Amino acid sequence: MRKFPAPIHNAIAALGKLPGVGPKTALRYAFALLRLQRGELELVAKSLDALKFVTTCDRCFTYAEAKICDICRDPKRDPKLLCIVAEARDIATLEATGIFHGLYLVLGGVLNPVDGYTPDKLNVKELQDRLNLDREIKEVILAFSPDVHGETTILYLSRMLKALGKKTTRLARGLPMGADIEYADEVTLASALAGRSET
Repeated sequence: MRKFPAPIHNAIAALGKLPGVGPKTALRYAFALLRLQRGELELVAKSLDALKFVTTCDRCFTYAEAKICDICRDPKRDPKLLCIVAEARDIATLEATGIFHGLYLVLGGVLNPVDGYTPDKLNVKELQDRLNLDREIKEVILAFSPDVHGETTILYLSRMLKALGKKTTRLARGLPMGADIEYADEVTLASALAGRSET
């Protein structure tokens, strides 16, 4: 690697810790930051520095500014519905639809023993504890991506939730709006046929 002043070298090393950012991309990002006006660069630095004050919600395990997040504190949310997601960013995606008004729990990943994601490494015990303590919850929605690890997680949690006597649902699967049947894979088409509804 070429020699740079220490602050540039340190910025490249720090940016390289981000997922999907290799040495060349980190170098481009560092030089893009150097081209910013001093005020803009200070704003970026302050925004990044403020991340150290972000904590995890004690109830749902999403990122928050307080011990209990805004969603968990919102009295307008439906306490009978609990949506389980893999990552905190999934909550923002679901909230953007404006459809779901229940509560959440972040599992902290999906089951993937090869990468070390076993039930004891995820918030499975915390989910069990919450369901045992909170009798108001009537339905648990499993909102995971329909890939191998997501499906494995759904299967594992479904069995656990059945033993607890909780109604368990999952996100519908099938053809998205505007999709062309010709280009859909067999699994997607099979899900679409199985989940067909009356017109």
